[in-house]
Amino acid sequence: MQLNLFPEINYEILTEEFFHAYFDCRRNKRNTLHALQFEKKLEHNVFQLIDDIYTNQYKIGRSNAFLVHSPVKREVFAADFRDRVVHHWLINKLNPLFENLFIQDSYACRIGKGTHYGIKRVDYFIKDCSEQYTRDCYILKLDIQGFFMHINRTILFDLLVCFINKNYSLSDKELVIRVTRQIVFNDPTKNCMVKGNRKGWNDLPINKSLFHSPENCGLPIGNLTSQVFANFYLHQLDSFIFSEFEIKYYGRYVDDFIIVHPNKYFLKALIPNLSRFLDANLRLKLHPKKIYLQHYSKGVKFLGTVIKTNRIYIANRTKGNFYRAIQKQNELIQHRKPAKEDLDHFISSLNSYLGILKHFKTFRIRKRVISQQLSKNWLEHVYLCGGLTKFMLKKDS
Repeated sequence: MQLNLFPEINYEILTEEFFHAYFDCRRNKRNTLHALQFEKKLEHNVFQLIDDIYTNQYKIGRSNAFLVHSPVKREVFAADFRDRVVHHWLINKLNPLFENLFIQDSYACRIGKGTHYGIKRVDYFIKDCSEQYTRDCYILKLDIQGFFMHINRTILFDLLVCFINKNYSLSDKELVIRVTRQIVFNDPTKNCMVKGNRKGWNDLPINKSLFHSPENCGLPIGNLTSQVFANFYLHQLDSFIFSEFEIKYYGRYVDDFIIVHPNKYFLKALIPNLSRFLDANLRLKLHPKKIYLQHYSKGVKFLGTVIKTNRIYIANRTKGNFYRAIQKQNELIQHRKPAKEDLDHFISSLNSYLGILKHFKTFRIRKRVISQQLSKNWLEHVYLCGGLTKFMLKKDS
C-alpha cells in the first residue's frame, strides 16, 4: 500500500463500507457485463478501489453516453461500475444527513417518497386548500429550463462543503470532501464512449446535453450522486419558499414543482420572485414555456398523471409510453430468443409501468394493452400475477 494520507481513518471500517456499497450497487445490475467483470475478482477489485481512495490515487473512469427515448428523449452518462461503487459509498455517508435537511415534500430519490407519494400529496393539497372542492384555489406549476445541464458545479460544491463541515462529524470528513470534489467537478464528456449513432443527438435540444452545457456546469443524468446532489441543490429553493412566503402547499419532484394557494394573484406575483432567486443564487432559469397557472377545476398534469376533482387519471403520455415499451419488447423477441439479460430488462421495463398504473383505475387499460399488443411469444417466458400488476419469470426461463 502507498502512503496513507488519512491515518485517522479506520481501514477496517472503510472496507466494510465499500463492500456494503458494492452490494448496494450491484442490486438489479448483477447481470450486466461490467458488474460481472467486477465480481469475477471481487475482493481484489474492492481492496484496490479502497487503496486508491485511501492513498489519493483514485481516478474516475470512462462513462458510456447514450440516449433513451422514454418517457422523453434524454441523454444519459452511465459511469463505470467501479465508479458507481464509489457513488454508493459517498451517498451512504451523506444521505442520512440530507434526510434530516430535506423538506417532507421533496419527493425524488428518497426512500418512502417517490412519484406515487408526490401524486397523493398534491391531490391532498388541492382538496385541503379548496376545502373539499367548496372554495376557489389555484395551482402554479413550474419547472427549470435544462436543469441538470445548468447546475453550477462551483456553487454546488461550495454548498456541499458548507453542509458537510457543519453536519458531518466522522473522522473521514476530509476524505468525503475530496471524493465529493472529484465527482462534482468531473466532466464526463472529456472521457466517454458514445453508444449508438451520434446523429441521434441532432434533434436533442442543446439545453438537454452535457456536450453543450455552459462552462463549469452540468451533472450527468444516470449517476446516483447526480440525482441526490440535484435534490440538494434545489433544497435552496425549498428553503427560500418556506422562509420568505407563507406557503402551506408546496411539493417538488426534481425540478418539477407545484404550489397550491387560494389567491391567484399571489401566485402570479410569486413567479418573478422565484425567477430572481434562481438566477441570483443558483444560476438557473424557469422554463418560460412551462408556466402553468389555473383554477384547480382545470386539473394539473403531474408525474405522469392528471389530477382532477375527485379523480386521478393516467396521462396519455404514460399510456403511450407503456404501449411503445411493449412494442419495443415485441421487436426483440420477433428476431431472436431472449437471453437472460433480455428477460431481466423485460421484467424491469414493463413492471415499472405496471407499478405506476396499478395505483389508479387502469385495470381495463392494462388488460386491453397487454392482451392485444404483447407478443404471445413472451408468454413462454413470463406470466402475469397480482391482477395484472406484475410480470414474473417462469422457472424454466
